[in-house]
Amino acid sequence: MKKLILGMALAAGSMAFAQTTTGMSSSSSPVQFGIKAGMNVSSLSKDASLQDQKSKIGFNAGLFAHIPLAESFSVQPEVLYSQYGAKVESINEATVLGTTTRTVDSYSTHLDYITVPVMFQYKFIPNFYVEAGPEFGFMVTAKDKGDRTVTTTSGSSTSTSSSSYSEDINKDNLNTFNFGLGLGAGYYFTDNFGITARYVAGLTDVAKNRPSGSDAIRNNVFQVGLAFKF
Repeated sequence: MKKLILGMALAAGSMAFAQTTTGMSSSSSPVQFGIKAGMNVSSLSKDASLQDQKSKIGFNAGLFAHIPLAESFSVQPEVLYSQYGAKVESINEATVLGTTTRTVDSYSTHLDYITVPVMFQYKFIPNFYVEAGPEFGFMVTAKDKGDRTVTTTSGSSTSTSSSSYSEDINKDNLNTFNFGLGLGAGYYFTDNFGITARYVAGLTDVAKNRPSGSDAIRNNVFQVGLAFKF
């Protein structure tokens, strides 16, 4: 909760700075506020238990302030709701007293965050920019959704059952704060409407209190979307 409050304070401070800068900026380069939304293609870095993980599709949406610092440089703080996670397939098989049970779980791990990216942008031409900067994330929800198929074989007899499930992940076992670095670019077709693309590499282990010697699991996401400046 303290980290979430810190994130909201950071966002509020950025927006307050933007409002102050609005009064100081020249009319040729005013501070602009806007909205953006798009698609996330997210994954979790692999370790021994995630060999068959695949990317998951999600969305992001929120607000931003575009603050010019110089003719070609600007900073853009954002507040977004962003869906991270991955698709995973796990297979477990055990034989007890001649009976073999094979369990296949095909599920998506949903990790939803309030993220606060702070992107520093450089314009190569008036409508095209590149950007880089940190992203601070604060976990809102965590759950697994998917299908489970259990096949039991005993001698020549085989039975199969399938079910769907949705399970909350205990956030006490997760780091609810996520820190990443973003790198991206964007192009504005008009002064107000543009397309954006960004890759964010997570640096924080998703799991809390990981056993010594085991691999960290980190968020990774590619984002593409649309932005509109008011």
